[in-house]
Amino acid sequence: MLAAGTTAVAGLAAFGLLTTACSTGGTGTRDEGEARTDKVSHASPTPTATTEAPFKKINPVRLLKADPKVSDRVKADLKPCVKDEYPIDVSYGHITGATGQDVVVNVMTCGDAVGLGAYVYREDGSSYDNVFTSEEAPVYAEIDRGDLVVTRQMYAKGDKPAFASSEIVTTYRWSGTKFAKHDQVENDFSKAVGNDEGTEAPVPASP
Repeated sequence: MLAAGTTAVAGLAAFGLLTTACSTGGTGTRDEGEARTDKVSHASPTPTATTEAPFKKINPVRLLKADPKVSDRVKADLKPCVKDEYPIDVSYGHITGATGQDVVVNVMTCGDAVGLGAYVYREDGSSYDNVFTSEEAPVYAEIDRGDLVVTRQMYAKGDKPAFASSEIVTTYRWSGTKFAKHDQVENDFSKAVGNDEGTEAPVPASP
């Protein structure tokens, strides 16, 4: 009986110690009470500074007029449409592997934006070298994921300027000294789309 009583007392004492540890603590599995309101410091991500230098804007009109590779025909048509606004599109990028920038310039007509000429200029120190010229109008060049893409509209007899019969899209890549043809696609367009002459709106079917 004495041994049994002693064992019971020891068990109660151990339970009391365990209860005290859980309630004052921190040493138990969970502390009861209100949730902690201390503010937790979270590390904010440090913005990564970009090392890409901004493109330097050029004067495309001056560049074209001083370029002997630009035909006299294109130079004669190089006139402002409104005040000092010229029909010129300019794109900046890196497509020749040069340390400087490359510039793609498109010259168009004022009225219907027909491409008269497309040119690529490669920065060389303080000057720009003409490394690509296409004046087979209508033509338009652009930069696409590091490649030069040139589109030529193909017109059949009777085509309107806004509705060419087809187009040829040629992709060029820099070969180290010049652009080389990499791929070519021809798209033929439907004559039934976009031509509203003599067509009437469809009559809805009767229920």
